Amino acid sequence: MSNSHYDDPNDDRGPSHRLLRVGENIRHALSEVFARGEIIDPSLEGVSVTVTEVRCSPDLRNATIFVMPLGGTNAQDVVVGLNRCSKYIRGQLSRMVTMKHLPKLKFTSDSSFGEADHIERLLNSAHVAQDLAKDSDQEDE
Repeated sequence: MSNSHYDDPNDDRGPSHRLLRVGENIRHALSEVFARGEIIDPSLEGVSVTVTEVRCSPDLRNATIFVMPLGGTNAQDVVVGLNRCSKYIRGQLSRMVTMKHLPKLKFTSDSSFGEADHIERLLNSAHVAQDLAKDSDQEDE
Protein backbone atom coordinates (compact mmCIF):
# COMPACT_ATOMS: atom_id res chain seq x y z
CA MET A 1 0.00 0.00 0.00
CA SER A 2 1.42 3.34 -1.07
CA ASN A 3 1.49 6.38 1.19
CA SER A 4 1.57 8.79 -1.72
CA HIS A 5 -0.92 11.64 -1.79
CA TYR A 6 -1.00 11.38 -5.58
CA ASP A 7 -2.48 7.87 -5.65
CA ASP A 8 -5.93 9.00 -4.52
CA PRO A 9 -7.52 11.56 -6.90
CA ASN A 10 -9.97 12.58 -4.14
CA ASP A 11 -7.16 13.53 -1.77
CA ASP A 12 -6.84 17.32 -1.53
CA ARG A 13 -3.80 17.38 0.76
CA GLY A 14 -1.31 18.01 -2.05
CA PRO A 15 2.39 17.20 -2.00
CA SER A 16 4.10 16.22 1.24
CA HIS A 17 6.39 18.52 3.17
CA ARG A 18 9.35 16.44 2.00
CA LEU A 19 8.47 16.87 -1.69
CA LEU A 20 8.10 20.60 -1.23
CA ARG A 21 11.43 20.86 0.60
CA VAL A 22 13.28 18.85 -2.07
CA GLY A 23 11.69 20.97 -4.80
CA GLU A 24 12.79 24.19 -3.10
CA ASN A 25 16.35 22.88 -2.66
CA ILE A 26 16.53 22.01 -6.35
CA ARG A 27 15.04 25.40 -7.30
CA HIS A 28 17.67 27.30 -5.31
CA ALA A 29 20.49 25.19 -6.75
CA LEU A 30 19.16 25.69 -10.30
CA SER A 31 19.08 29.44 -9.76
CA GLU A 32 22.75 29.30 -8.79
CA VAL A 33 23.64 27.21 -11.85
CA PHE A 34 21.84 29.67 -14.15
CA ALA A 35 23.42 32.68 -12.43
CA ARG A 36 26.93 31.32 -13.06
CA GLY A 37 26.22 31.26 -16.81
CA GLU A 38 28.11 28.01 -17.49
CA ILE A 39 25.44 26.50 -19.74
CA ILE A 40 26.50 26.80 -23.36
CA ASP A 41 23.59 26.56 -25.78
CA PRO A 42 22.64 28.90 -28.64
CA SER A 43 19.05 29.31 -27.41
CA LEU A 44 20.24 30.24 -23.90
CA GLU A 45 22.89 32.74 -24.93
CA GLY A 46 22.27 36.09 -23.24
CA VAL A 47 18.98 34.94 -21.69
CA SER A 48 18.21 35.30 -18.00
CA VAL A 49 16.03 32.41 -16.82
CA THR A 50 13.75 32.48 -13.77
CA VAL A 51 12.89 29.19 -12.06
CA THR A 52 9.38 29.68 -10.69
CA GLU A 53 8.65 26.21 -9.33
CA VAL A 54 10.00 22.67 -9.11
CA ARG A 55 7.51 19.81 -8.72
CA CYS A 56 8.94 16.43 -7.82
CA SER A 57 7.14 13.16 -8.41
CA PRO A 58 6.21 11.25 -5.24
CA ASP A 59 9.01 8.73 -5.80
CA LEU A 60 11.53 11.57 -6.41
CA ARG A 61 12.62 10.06 -9.74
CA ASN A 62 11.37 12.96 -11.88
CA ALA A 63 11.21 16.71 -11.42
CA THR A 64 9.25 19.13 -13.56
CA ILE A 65 10.87 22.56 -13.56
CA PHE A 66 8.76 25.56 -14.49
CA VAL A 67 10.86 28.33 -16.03
CA MET A 68 10.30 31.70 -17.64
CA PRO A 69 12.89 33.75 -19.50
CA LEU A 70 13.16 37.38 -18.42
CA GLY A 71 10.63 39.33 -20.44
CA GLY A 72 8.83 36.14 -21.46
CA THR A 73 10.21 36.21 -25.01
CA ASN A 74 11.30 33.03 -26.82
CA ALA A 75 10.04 30.86 -23.95
CA GLN A 76 9.69 27.73 -26.10
CA ASP A 77 13.23 28.07 -27.49
CA VAL A 78 14.60 28.45 -23.96
CA VAL A 79 12.70 25.37 -22.75
CA VAL A 80 14.01 23.31 -25.69
CA GLY A 81 17.56 24.48 -24.94
CA LEU A 82 17.25 23.65 -21.25
CA ASN A 83 15.90 20.18 -22.00
CA ARG A 84 18.81 19.67 -24.40
CA CYS A 85 21.25 20.56 -21.60
CA SER A 86 19.36 18.75 -18.82
CA LYS A 87 22.04 16.08 -18.30
CA TYR A 88 24.74 18.72 -17.82
CA ILE A 89 22.48 20.71 -15.48
CA ARG A 90 21.68 17.54 -13.53
CA GLY A 91 25.40 16.89 -13.14
CA GLN A 92 25.92 20.40 -11.78
CA LEU A 93 23.02 19.95 -9.36
CA SER A 94 24.43 16.66 -8.09
CA ARG A 95 27.38 18.60 -6.68
CA MET A 96 25.12 21.10 -4.94
CA VAL A 97 22.13 19.07 -3.67
CA THR A 98 22.69 16.20 -1.27
CA MET A 99 20.42 13.37 -2.36
CA LYS A 100 20.90 9.66 -2.88
CA HIS A 101 19.48 9.93 -6.43
CA LEU A 102 18.89 13.24 -8.15
CA PRO A 103 15.62 13.28 -10.15
CA LYS A 104 15.55 13.44 -13.94
CA LEU A 105 14.86 17.00 -15.01
CA LYS A 106 12.12 18.08 -17.41
CA PHE A 107 11.85 21.79 -18.14
CA THR A 108 8.57 23.39 -19.13
CA SER A 109 7.35 26.93 -19.65
CA ASP A 110 5.44 28.51 -16.77
CA SER A 111 2.06 29.69 -18.03
CA SER A 112 0.89 31.15 -14.70
CA PHE A 113 2.14 34.63 -15.65
CA GLY A 114 0.00 34.65 -18.80
CA GLU A 115 -3.01 33.40 -16.86
CA ALA A 116 -2.55 36.13 -14.24
CA ASP A 117 -2.36 38.79 -16.96
CA HIS A 118 -5.52 37.42 -18.57
CA ILE A 119 -7.43 37.52 -15.25
CA GLU A 120 -6.17 41.05 -14.59
CA ARG A 121 -7.38 42.19 -18.03
CA LEU A 122 -10.78 40.59 -17.40
CA LEU A 123 -11.15 42.25 -14.02
CA ASN A 124 -10.25 45.64 -15.50
CA SER A 125 -12.60 45.28 -18.49
CA ALA A 126 -15.58 47.57 -18.99
CA HIS A 127 -18.08 44.72 -18.63
CA VAL A 128 -16.86 43.80 -15.15
CA ALA A 129 -16.75 47.46 -14.08
CA GLN A 130 -20.33 47.83 -15.31
CA ASP A 131 -21.44 44.78 -13.31
CA LEU A 132 -19.67 46.04 -10.20
CA ALA A 133 -21.38 49.42 -10.56
CA LYS A 134 -24.80 47.69 -10.75
CA ASP A 135 -24.02 45.69 -7.61
CA SER A 136 -23.00 48.78 -5.64
CA ASP A 137 -26.13 50.65 -6.80
CA GLN A 138 -28.33 47.78 -5.56
CA GLU A 139 -26.57 47.80 -2.18
CA ASP A 140 -27.19 51.55 -1.78
CA GLU A 141 -30.96 51.08 -2.11
